[in-house]
Amino acid sequence: MSRTISSTVLPIQRAMAGATPRAWRDGLVIEASGSGLGVAFLDGTTVRFDVFDAVELTVGEPVAYHPVAEILDAGKLATTARAV
Repeated sequence: MSRTISSTVLPIQRAMAGATPRAWRDGLVIEASGSGLGVAFLDGTTVRFDVFDAVELTVGEPVAYHPVAEILDAGKLATTARAV
């Protein structure tokens, strides 16, 4: 599987994510509309995100989010996302 890192992810964000690998949170997409995304994390919390790149995700897809680096990783694409 090829993976794309969006141009919205800055080198400093990648460095921060690499420096704190335990901060990643796993979840499932529960809502996908326009540039917004709802994610239910495995700890039971739900968060709404503004996504800064065109991400075509569907409900039920697994994602990982790094809250310090603000990176949303959908496996095939990593992009910048901010919790709202």
